Amino acid sequence: MSDGTFEPKIVGFLCNWCSYRAADLAGSSRMKYAPNARIIRV
Repeated sequence: MSDGTFEPKIVGFLCNWCSYRAADLAGSSRMKYAPNARIIRV
């Protein structure tokens, strides 16, 4: 952020049975997502 651009930090609250499993599968398949996104399993 030293150049003045805004980079938001994204927090995703994902349920264990649907969204989190899909995100886990995407990670296993080596798919990329935004580096400023964080996933929290609930």
